[in-house]
Amino acid sequence: MEEAEKGKGNQRWSAAIANLSDLSNNLTSIEKLLIKKAVYVDANTFNKASLISEQARSIKVLEQRVERLERELDAAISAAAHARIEKREAEAGQKAAELRAEEMTKELENTTKVFEVHMEELRAKQGEISKRDKEITLLKTVIQTLGGNEFGSP
Repeated sequence: MEEAEKGKGNQRWSAAIANLSDLSNNLTSIEKLLIKKAVYVDANTFNKASLISEQARSIKVLEQRVERLERELDAAISAAAHARIEKREAEAGQKAAELRAEEMTKELENTTKVFEVHMEELRAKQGEISKRDKEITLLKTVIQTLGGNEFGSP
């Protein structure tokens, strides 16, 4: 068993060494490509290019922020418009309620006036009835005095 494990260990080392040599070959290939394609510049040019690259990244970030703020502004404008519409609807509802309350108040006032007129008529009728009752009582008394006890108590 130990020999089998040693064999596996050797195979692993062999595979690792093969991978390292492949990696070395790949790095050499990359180095050759870079030497052919690379552009060598002085420090001043590199610093300017770095600054321009940094400014481009800053501009990109700021553009994204502007877009986000524009979306937020659009949402705020939409919400404000919705709030104005709701306010108008509420004001219209309030006006309608006020008009209805005014109509009901007028109707109650008219009903009160009609009730007062009827009460005056009832009082006048009651006064008239009282007056007639008194006249009837007087007439009964006169009749009893003149003609006997025909209308009196039995």
